[in-house]
Amino acid sequence: MNWERLSQTLVEQGTHIGFQVLGALGLWIVGRWLIRLAVRLLNGAMQRQKMDSTVASYVASTINGLLNIVLIISILGAFGVQTATFAALFAAFGLAIGTAWSGLLANFAAGVFMIILRPFKVGDFVSAGGVTGTIVEIGPFATKINTPDNLLTIVGNNKILSDNVQNFSHNPFRRVDLTKQFYHDTDIMAVRALLKERLAQIPNVVKEPAPDVEILEFNSYGPLLAVRPYCSNEHYWQVYFDTTRMLAETSAEKGFTVPAQHILVRNG
Repeated sequence: MNWERLSQTLVEQGTHIGFQVLGALGLWIVGRWLIRLAVRLLNGAMQRQKMDSTVASYVASTINGLLNIVLIISILGAFGVQTATFAALFAAFGLAIGTAWSGLLANFAAGVFMIILRPFKVGDFVSAGGVTGTIVEIGPFATKINTPDNLLTIVGNNKILSDNVQNFSHNPFRRVDLTKQFYHDTDIMAVRALLKERLAQIPNVVKEPAPDVEILEFNSYGPLLAVRPYCSNEHYWQVYFDTTRMLAETSAEKGFTVPAQHILVRNG
């Protein structure tokens, strides 16, 4: 065996592969920089045109994904990998790859329909795909939702579009639903008038429609009042907690005792 020739061949092959790796690495670094630059310029152009932030985010995400795919194919081409090889490999896996692609395509198609139908936009507070929170980004395949406890949740677009969507930000106001229990001997009409007056003093409670204070039912304790102020979605929790505190303070101030359950335990 000609060791000298073998070592020379190994050196040549190693050098060739090394240059290919360095070239691929350089192509990746330059390509990623160019992609970020292109997406940044595209975002700037869309902002100057005052394009809707939801559509702009979707377009930028789609372009970013497509350019990254082109970059990866270019890098693989630098190593001499032919696209026909990938086609044969994908065909070999058949059903598994087809199922995966069908899910991706379903999410992509759902994303397109979401942009067209506009069930919500970036910044809306929604309940979609089993998640409740604020829309952060609508991407080509998934939507990012920030939950009230500050958890970023990523939900597939197809899951969102195939389920019910509640948009809490769409209407100018929403209702806060609370109840208050009273005894049978309570002057309920006077209580209703007092609570309506106190509700009107709570910040960010809208005047129209006026707060509802109505008898919801009569139970074993007495009348159960429905206390329902209206406010914008932005002020929902502030109005909710302020109303709850107002009910407690009013009960203490006016001497409205709170009905309590009593449990009788017998021994033997």
